[in-house]
Amino acid sequence: MQMDELLETAELQAFVHAVDARALARAAVELGVPRATLSRRLARLERRLGVRLLRRTTRSLTVTDAGEALYRQARQVLDAVAAVTASVRRNDGEIRGDLRVSIPPIRAPELAAMLTAFARAHPAVRLQVHASTAHVDLVRDGFDVALRATTTLEPGLIARHLGTSELGAVAAPGYLAARGTPRSAGDLARHRLLAGFARGATPATHWPLRRGGQVRIAPAFSTNDVDLLVEQAVAGLGIALVPEPLARAPVARGALVPVLPRVIGATSRLSLVYLEREFMAPQVRAFIDAIAAQVAALPMLQPAR
Repeated sequence: MQMDELLETAELQAFVHAVDARALARAAVELGVPRATLSRRLARLERRLGVRLLRRTTRSLTVTDAGEALYRQARQVLDAVAAVTASVRRNDGEIRGDLRVSIPPIRAPELAAMLTAFARAHPAVRLQVHASTAHVDLVRDGFDVALRATTTLEPGLIARHLGTSELGAVAAPGYLAARGTPRSAGDLARHRLLAGFARGATPATHWPLRRGGQVRIAPAFSTNDVDLLVEQAVAGLGIALVPEPLARAPVARGALVPVLPRVIGATSRLSLVYLEREFMAPQVRAFIDAIAAQVAALPMLQPAR
């Protein structure tokens, strides 16, 4: 299917807005057209392609498999057109436009300082920062860049590796004195385990082993707030698997001690993830370059070499 031969921009815009809004009425308002006009454009698009893209009722809208495939391509096409149009209309050299960024909810003043510095350097960029442990879908959720720990990528994405951070198990000395210190991964089954969420979405059911593989766990407490995991461990409520930098201070003052450091843990790669595009919007490129240049300031990372 050659999109440039089959589709018109108005139809693509109608389709993408409908998917984003998940409601025809809302999409029509965003486009500034009557709902009937929007419906006609969607119907014309489906006739051109000969496939059903959306399933519509009076109250809901769902996307078919064919619609999912088209949406990913259409989003990139429209974003590229918008970027090129903006660059032609403005020739003053100032970077401008919308920029949506997803970051983990890290309580690191250095990260906040990076975002503030970027906003100050590029006042014409409308920056939206979404903090969550969830792995957002950049295309579906409309994000330009995501800062995430990742080793695998969805199709159509590129990762710029920034550095690594260690994950390790820790517990309070009082907890270990009362419950015993595990000597092997198998001993964890007899302990209270404090776990994060896998991909920020569901409670973890496995912890990584240093030599490869995983050990199955049954957490007594789960949260997607990593700082809360540290606090629970310090309170003596169990053994937690957390990023080493977040445990560094309580370990230094004796509030936590490492547990099975040579057995449980992993090296996490932090990357900037973004869409693979022939034409990248200037504000996206500027943000990626700015964060990559300043990443050494993050205490949680060993910079990439």
